[in-house]
Amino acid sequence: MCIEKASNILPLPTEDVISNEEFMWRVKLPEKYKSFLIENNGGVPVEKLFMANNHSYAIDRFLCVLEDTENNDLGEYDIDVTLTRIEERLTDNEDLVGVDLLPIAILFAGNYLCLDYRESKDIPKLCVWDHEESGELDPVVYFVANSFEEFINSLE
Repeated sequence: MCIEKASNILPLPTEDVISNEEFMWRVKLPEKYKSFLIENNGGVPVEKLFMANNHSYAIDRFLCVLEDTENNDLGEYDIDVTLTRIEERLTDNEDLVGVDLLPIAILFAGNYLCLDYRESKDIPKLCVWDHEESGELDPVVYFVANSFEEFINSLE
């Protein structure tokens, strides 16, 4: 996957920063995705299009991991900031500790590409979370790929 390098959001996260996030989210990120974050934190892909649910979707930007979002002009693209805004719409379990759906990219028109941990906290699938169809404790998602690597290979 090719990312517009000037679009990366600095500072790039370290493995320790990512491990802390995994602990907070109560999930294990795929190794390919962790490597992707360390190299391309919040980057804009050159190949943006993918298919799901018989629709074409376009990635606006991948989300990032930042230690200090308040003092970063691009802090609004941090995964935790995004979770704060929409977390009650990303699960159907009001008692959940951690995440079921972890947004990793903003899609054109307000949807998100997410890692889907509902079946496994160790091996997530990828899905599109539909912001218009989803309600509080009622997420609507569409399957995209069985792994982050499979997803990256499908981009056009």
